[in-house]
Amino acid sequence: MTPLAAEVNENLAQISNYLVYSSMAVYTLAFLAHIAEWIFGGRSKVGRTAAALTGAGSKTAAAAAAAGAPAVQVRGKAGTAVLDKPKVVTRSTAGTRDVPDGPGAAGGTENGDLYGRIAISLTTLAFVIEAAGVVSRAMSVQRAPWGNMYEFSLTFSTVAVGAYLILLVLKKNVRWMGLILVTTVLLDLGIATTWLYTASDQLVPALHSYWLWIHVSTAIICGAVFYIGATGTVLYLFRDGYESKLARGGTPGRFATSVMERLPSASTLDKFSYRINAAFFPLWTFTIVAGAIWAGDAWGRYWGWDPKEVWSFVTWVAYACYLHARATAGWKGRKAAYLALFAFACWIWNYYGVNILLNGKHSYAGV
Repeated sequence: MTPLAAEVNENLAQISNYLVYSSMAVYTLAFLAHIAEWIFGGRSKVGRTAAALTGAGSKTAAAAAAAGAPAVQVRGKAGTAVLDKPKVVTRSTAGTRDVPDGPGAAGGTENGDLYGRIAISLTTLAFVIEAAGVVSRAMSVQRAPWGNMYEFSLTFSTVAVGAYLILLVLKKNVRWMGLILVTTVLLDLGIATTWLYTASDQLVPALHSYWLWIHVSTAIICGAVFYIGATGTVLYLFRDGYESKLARGGTPGRFATSVMERLPSASTLDKFSYRINAAFFPLWTFTIVAGAIWAGDAWGRYWGWDPKEVWSFVTWVAYACYLHARATAGWKGRKAAYLALFAFACWIWNYYGVNILLNGKHSYAGV
């Protein structure tokens, strides 16, 4: 490499670092806007929604709920009875509750919605800046920008935010995830820049292959989407516990009411997580197969019981068990949710624990 080319690469690396820190600043502003959305959204119709769910509505609503149907309200207008359109209710699996989805973080208020839109705009801006940082990092090293844990972490958070924004563009009800997503992205970037940072460098010979683009990119995509599914699963457990308390006649606190009632119903969150995990499980299968093929080309064997290979397979088995359990009567709901979280925990361990604590042919952490 000529001195001029080395200087250009060094400048690109510095630009990448600047863009990453700039994205963190914008993500912080988005975090504050999401907080404002939840705070101002709390001053909304949440109390009335909670009253309806706890059976404090009219006798007509109670009778409809007992019949398993959404309430139909009758109001008088100039002596004429007018039937209001019933609320849309998410139908859950047999034996579970049917309750309406919450109004979202904004709580149906104008102020909450305004801050929510600001938060989404800032999140989009931060995503663009971070993506530019990943691209400039790739230009500085002249290869795929995921040769070590620092680069992997940058790309992981970028893909996670990108998947979230795609769901919003597709008009999916996921704005409730914004605060958690931005918080964890900031945590991921903080860990990457503080403990995982690695200067721009070339790869070890074994990684010089087109399989790097195929195998590692699909692993990043799967991990980012599995994270979104895990987020939905965690919130499902909280919302399910809240709905169970209401069904038992309990009285949750004001904070729990304000937060939980704005989330989608437990049934909706359960289905969301299941569909996310089921949709990308085949891609995770392809990731493992592609890694085996690459191992055959690089090391002359498809499987060698390397820690990364073992835990990738353990993660695959865990997700396969979850999908099987989720589709089997008697294992729906909380049991399957715990299994889904265990599967994602295996993925996290495979990324952090295996890379940092265990030695193997995949020890490219760079830390």
